[in-house]
Amino acid sequence: MSELKRTPLFDVYKEWGGKTIDFGGWELPVQFSSIKEEHEAVRTRAGLFDVSHMGEVEVKGKNSLDFLQKMMTNDISKIKNGGAQYTAMCYENGGTVDDLLVYKIEDNHYLLVVNASNIEKDYKWLEDHVTGDVTLENLSEKTAQLALQGPLAEKVLQKLARNTDLSGIGFFKFQQEVILNGKKSLVSRTGYTGEDGFEVYCDAEDAVDLWKDILAAGKEDGVIPVGLGARDTLRFEAVLALYGQELSAEISPLEAGIGFAVKLSKEVDFIGKEALIQQKEKGLPRKLVGIEMIDRGIPRHGYPVYSGDQLIGEVTTGTQSPTLKKNIGLALINSEFTGLESVVEVEIRGKRLKATVVPTPFYKREKK
Repeated sequence: MSELKRTPLFDVYKEWGGKTIDFGGWELPVQFSSIKEEHEAVRTRAGLFDVSHMGEVEVKGKNSLDFLQKMMTNDISKIKNGGAQYTAMCYENGGTVDDLLVYKIEDNHYLLVVNASNIEKDYKWLEDHVTGDVTLENLSEKTAQLALQGPLAEKVLQKLARNTDLSGIGFFKFQQEVILNGKKSLVSRTGYTGEDGFEVYCDAEDAVDLWKDILAAGKEDGVIPVGLGARDTLRFEAVLALYGQELSAEISPLEAGIGFAVKLSKEVDFIGKEALIQQKEKGLPRKLVGIEMIDRGIPRHGYPVYSGDQLIGEVTTGTQSPTLKKNIGLALINSEFTGLESVVEVEIRGKRLKATVVPTPFYKREKK
């Protein structure tokens, strides 16, 4: 068995009671205290995540915009300097290579943030399609990423950011060279929890100090470290797709409900565009929907979904929602069964239990 990869923060997990698991080849903390406690901290105060396993790829050169327009489903020309955009990369058949963020540092200079399990695959996919004046560099090993998420995130991080007014960083915007307790960072305001929050990109050797500094700054506000377990329940309640569950080589961005990141009207023929146009014109054969259990049972990833005796799809993610205290799930099912209030059945441990199709997202924070 190959050895699990570790982030620069691995050695501090134990200090905080971190219990680690194998997550896509990485040894990462699933929880520090308890999933419910960590989930509640992010929804009501703030929590700190180690997301240094994510990948960072730099794209430079005078043809970099043309290149990214060819590779990405979204319209990269719309990003202004200091802005970020959510997008996907597709195969020719419309299946998803990955979903990712594109940061525009300046003209002809971009940073891509990709999923940890896809770093090598994504880099090769990009490399194989390079034309013109474009250079790629995989910065993943040199870069650490911390995420501070929750309603108190700005208040806490501001204590360390002496040279920057963080309230000036808007949603899906970022600022470079933010000094956090003497450490130079790129700070963005995106997130994967449904809450306000920041991502801090720093040199790998600065990660441990920043982790400790942020937790110390947030101690009196009840900020705690958060593992993958709560990261999953948080993103799931906000209906933020996870690659390998809601998205895959077999699932297109349109089927997964991220059509807002697919610009079929952009003039550039990006990879997979023709297949996605066909899907849209013919009508999607299946769609991602929210379901809520009527019978007692918790839907889980991979559980089959039926209508009568017909297998109509499967659950992509499901759990008991810590915020809503309900058993809910996301399911990719045949389009004819996706109407709100449609009743379907989820097979849980050999029994078919009733569920109903409900609106999503399950959770939406109240904007100030």
